[in-house]
Amino acid sequence: MTIPLQTRRARCLHDIAHARAGDKGNRLNLAVFVYDPHDFPLLMEVVTEERVLALFAHRGASEVKRYSMPGLHGMNLVIDDVLQGGVNGALNLDGHGKTLSFLLLSMPLSAE
Repeated sequence: MTIPLQTRRARCLHDIAHARAGDKGNRLNLAVFVYDPHDFPLLMEVVTEERVLALFAHRGASEVKRYSMPGLHGMNLVIDDVLQGGVNGALNLDGHGKTLSFLLLSMPLSAE
């Protein structure tokens, strides 16, 4: 795979993509879209279910499902048990999980 020049300089997901977050109970949806359609293959390579689960393990995440949206150059991630009970059950300041998109965007682009 040939990686575009701008991507080779990028260090984290935030450099090539943006994200939106939503919640339903104790389940979080994170939609991630690349700025440049040429970076979509890299997004699919780097943002795997396994890497996302590891990134959110400290919050108790139990499962991640990834849904590709190639026509939109993005993906939707559904993460279970990550909101510590959800908006009505969690004592944390972000029961909706809105700030968790920033955690995802901090993911390094290299799998190292």
